[in-house]
Amino acid sequence: MELRPCMAARAFAAGCPGRRVGGGAATSPPHRLRQLPRPILKRSLAVGAIFISGRGPVATRSRWSTLVTAAYNTGTADLVDFNWEILGFQPVPTDFMYVMRCSSDGEFIKGELVPYGSIELNPAAAVLNYGQVSLAMQSALKNHCCIVEQCCTKLALSIYFAPFCWKCSNSLVNLLQGLLEGLRAHRKEDGSVLLFRPDQNALRMKIGADRLCMPAPSVEQFIEAIKLVVLANKRWVPPTGKGSLYIRPLLIGSGAMLGVAPAPQYTFLVFACPVGHYFKDGLSPISLLTEEEYHRAAPGGTGDIQTIGNYASVVNARKRAKEKGHSDVLYLDPVHKKFVEEVSSCNIFMVKDNIISTPLLMGTILPGITRRSVIEYAGSLGFQVEERLITIDELLDADEVFCTGTSVVLSSVGCIVYKGRKVEYENQKFGAVSQQLYSALAAIQKGLVEDNMGWTVQLS
Repeated sequence: MELRPCMAARAFAAGCPGRRVGGGAATSPPHRLRQLPRPILKRSLAVGAIFISGRGPVATRSRWSTLVTAAYNTGTADLVDFNWEILGFQPVPTDFMYVMRCSSDGEFIKGELVPYGSIELNPAAAVLNYGQVSLAMQSALKNHCCIVEQCCTKLALSIYFAPFCWKCSNSLVNLLQGLLEGLRAHRKEDGSVLLFRPDQNALRMKIGADRLCMPAPSVEQFIEAIKLVVLANKRWVPPTGKGSLYIRPLLIGSGAMLGVAPAPQYTFLVFACPVGHYFKDGLSPISLLTEEEYHRAAPGGTGDIQTIGNYASVVNARKRAKEKGHSDVLYLDPVHKKFVEEVSSCNIFMVKDNIISTPLLMGTILPGITRRSVIEYAGSLGFQVEERLITIDELLDADEVFCTGTSVVLSSVGCIVYKGRKVEYENQKFGAVSQQLYSALAAIQKGLVEDNMGWTVQLS
């Protein structure tokens, strides 16, 4: 078995406050760990077809989740103690994650919920050895054992040289060879939870898996895993209007190998964490710096699938843009260097004379689910929507510009910088069309209006 919840993490979990082992009383925490402010009631997970794995202690609350203050001690069986006002877009470990492995014939079977925690991964795993890794990333990988050891020591965890102990949200696992998806769950006023178009994420993962010669879970397995993770972590779904539960499915080559070939084993994981706005300024219009040196993807590559290696290439350019005060990076095509492609983690649209346009998908742009939703919904409102080649000069001359994606939802662009020239849109405020589309899309996702598009899936 190449990938499994880390033994050290399970041993640590067994000694954490609020966890019970073998039905006995909760064990006493080590003296170095902070006691929880008050007991947390165990919530029943007897919902639908949820099955909790017997491979480790079932967590009623993990030590990782004690991000609380006395001022926000309002947790209930259905809502965790948390300061939702400061929620950003960073990993916040929750209670459970989902793991499923493929059998020798490439079929995924026997998926299960396990307590959220680190995983053991063989250092020869395909995801670590044959990803799209730069020299800098290779150096980071060679030194990562020491980095993890230092980090885990502070958290009273032990670390083994082989197999490695990783968190499923670790950047090396999430930014190398394999596939990822992302979707959100929103809490309605009546307490139920909504998913937004999970079938589209499942289909996109299958397309990416086929491109990378990887087996993939079926659409039904994918959606069932998402539902199980959301229901098991329901108390981490933020209150209405305070954020959402971000769900991250991963498909990785977990089998050990040395040669360049398809991995002998693959693992499908799903974890989730509560998030707020993607950009630090919330809904304020963002600033984009046009990248003139680096490119996100090239024709004939993998820019149009959610391979996790795609995102490593944007880190450097995005870091430089942020150092100059910008929110993100706008990429041009690598051949002519004049056609607009997309932003680091989202698609881009422009509005000119009330016509909405977005770059044509030609193999280097990710077919975003929010992008497709905006195109379909705008068309239903009577807007003329075009998918075509868009030059950077056209974009700079637009009336409005906005970005779309699961992480950003729909963010208005306040300004773009290209070759030292700064162009502002709508006095750096939300444009009329952008605001109309954002309000409509957000209302559907949050269940504030009737979903006439049939996009949402409600979990009771």
